[in-house]
Amino acid sequence: MAKKVTVKTIQKIKDDNEKFSVLTAYDYSTAKYIDEAGIDIVLIGDSLAMVALGYETTHLVGVEEMTIFTRAVAKGVQRAMVVTDMPFMSYHTDVAEAIKNCGEMIKSGANAVKIEGCNDYIIEVIKRLVETGIPVMGHLGFTPQFLNTLGGYKIQGKTQEAAEEILNQAKRLEKAGVFSIVLEMVPQESAKYITENLKVPTISCGAGKHCTAQVLVSDDVFGKYSDFKPKFARKYGDMKSLIYECAKKFDEDVKSGTFPSEDEIF
Repeated sequence: MAKKVTVKTIQKIKDDNEKFSVLTAYDYSTAKYIDEAGIDIVLIGDSLAMVALGYETTHLVGVEEMTIFTRAVAKGVQRAMVVTDMPFMSYHTDVAEAIKNCGEMIKSGANAVKIEGCNDYIIEVIKRLVETGIPVMGHLGFTPQFLNTLGGYKIQGKTQEAAEEILNQAKRLEKAGVFSIVLEMVPQESAKYITENLKVPTISCGAGKHCTAQVLVSDDVFGKYSDFKPKFARKYGDMKSLIYECAKKFDEDVKSGTFPSEDEIF
């Protein structure tokens, strides 16, 4: 069995000037296959609210749902590090409640949690989580849980001043104890500057090639949807067509009486 990926593994990759990969997963079989493929971190993203549950935003998924999906994913993973997104309002109101909710994810099988944003309260939450023994991945740039206050899906860090602000936030997160930081929808040169001035790894989500890692939503990678593809995503397959063709052929075989065959009955 391959050696388990840990926070130390991730930091060594950064120190050695190498790269690691991150993909989302929301179910046992997908998690199993991408783990076997060599993906280093499997993220149970709150993006599941939209891609798995059909909600319009990530705001509508809660702690209970995230623990269910975390259990399923964790069962399928042997090598990769399992990280769970903490959902909207699960860590925002009270430090003790935040620790309790994050602890539920660890008990469900996660190896770490991801928390968005940077302010005095978030810094305190991160410090307490790390002191408790829960590794934390930070998330800066475009932070979906702050969609309404950011005024929509907008690129962050476009000016030098804005890049400096993200770097200052990143350094605060680093000092608080995060083991990595997602940079979402940040211009490549800004992300490069931020990455070069941090000790911890950065993970690009539409932040260019100079970060230590890249993360994508697995449904985008697999080509499960055709009506929407983020600019920064790359489609490696056509799972939508495969699912459609398999379902259509099954329907035809059932209705024509060719399924089941003699080899498929007792």
